[in-house]
Amino acid sequence: MSSSEQFLSPSEAVGKLGVSTKALRLYEQRGLIVPTRTAAGWRTYGPGEMVQATEIVALRALGLSLTQVALVLKGDPRFLEPALAAHQTSLQGQIRQLTHTVEKVQTLRADIAQGQSPDVGELARMHPAIDISVSFDLPWPWGGEKLELHDVRSLNYIIGPLFSGKTRLAQMIAETLPDAVFLGLERLHDDGTEVLGRLDENPDLKSRVDAAMDWLTGEGATDCPALTVLIAEIEHKNSSILVIDMVESGLDQATQEALTTYLRRRGPDAQPIFVLTRSCAILDLTLVGENESIILCPANHSTPTQVAPYQGAPGYEAVATCLASPEVRARTEGVIAYRPQVA
Repeated sequence: MSSSEQFLSPSEAVGKLGVSTKALRLYEQRGLIVPTRTAAGWRTYGPGEMVQATEIVALRALGLSLTQVALVLKGDPRFLEPALAAHQTSLQGQIRQLTHTVEKVQTLRADIAQGQSPDVGELARMHPAIDISVSFDLPWPWGGEKLELHDVRSLNYIIGPLFSGKTRLAQMIAETLPDAVFLGLERLHDDGTEVLGRLDENPDLKSRVDAAMDWLTGEGATDCPALTVLIAEIEHKNSSILVIDMVESGLDQATQEALTTYLRRRGPDAQPIFVLTRSCAILDLTLVGENESIILCPANHSTPTQVAPYQGAPGYEAVATCLASPEVRARTEGVIAYRPQVA
């Protein structure tokens, strides 16, 4: 280790790269980067490792899975063309939107120059955004209180302890929002035979599901019926707002982590998805981004609230205590709380 070279600690490295410590460790686990070790065994990242890590982050930003990143770094460019094509399409869409906005601004300025007052509605439409809110009277087990959610994001988690009413809340959200669909656990009946049957009847859907499954398995997911069924439902109803009951059902930890990454990469402008979960692999509180929202159903059946993902925020500890590892969730799946019989 040359004294003239700058070696960074993990915290310094993630600060420069703009990724989480968990992501950096995952790159190491997949053999994408090998940090230098100090005499005491601590990880450090020198100039070479930082160049490699920067390339990994750039490829991930294009939407490549970890397996695809590894192949590109080894000189295999076959995944770059479709990734760059998708990125180009996204950029061209942004350019069209910006061009339209610039033209609108020019028109409004010309109107003002001629003494015409601009329409406030026209000003608002220059900044298009998904503005979806939920408002309804809460059903049992609540007492009819009004719930209003005004900060619906592209990825929303619904969480709560047993018997907190989270499933009923999810169903009400699906019933209230236009074009919303509730995906219950019946999707897993008979290993999803009914859902998977659609793939043979719809080649376009099958192609999209196959591409998504290739990406997910490249991210470390296990190819299993529960995942395939879930992706088939998501791709089949991609123009709808989805509310998914216990999204982790039938999925191991690596698959849950890959699925959350897959849902996040849809971007902030995608149709919202609500997922019920009690798994810390699905809802990792250290990784919640600005396009994500947490809705907590308290154990005492008070009104559900949106919780900020940082320690000290109201409701944060309650959310944390609802989460368990996939191993624990699998061990306790189907277990209900003990209720003594009344004599």
